Order: sequence, then structure tokens, then C-alpha cells
Amino acid sequence: MRFIVTLERDETGVIVAECPAIPGCVSQGKTEDEAVENIREAIQACIEAQTANGMPLTVVTREIEIAV
Repeated sequence: MRFIVTLERDETGVIVAECPAIPGCVSQGKTEDEAVENIREAIQACIEAQTANGMPLTVVTREIEIAV
């Protein structure tokens, strides 16, 4: 499966990675590469937990346009 992830540097300099399609699936790293590797592991763990509990694997995400 392929997932979109977001990467954002927090106020301490750590890169926070999040998978919007899986609520609560968040990780971090000192570098972008480390954050991406860590979110891969987090996504796998989230999917395994949701499967074991009979929960849906993801939520629907959509891209919308907002005029500014």
C-alpha cells in the first residue's frame, strides 16, 4: 500500500511525521530520512493493530481546493 505522510519540523528541531489516512499514526526523527523510516514502522504497527481489532485500515482522505 502507498500512503501520503506529512513532515514538519517542531519547535525543538525534531521532524514530526504523520500519516493523515490513519488517525493517530505519528512518529518522529532527527532527520527527514529517520522520520520517514520511523513512520513506515508506525504505519505497519497501526495496520497490524487495526486488523487484529477488526477496525478499518484507513479513513478516507481527499484533496480539496480553497480560494485564498
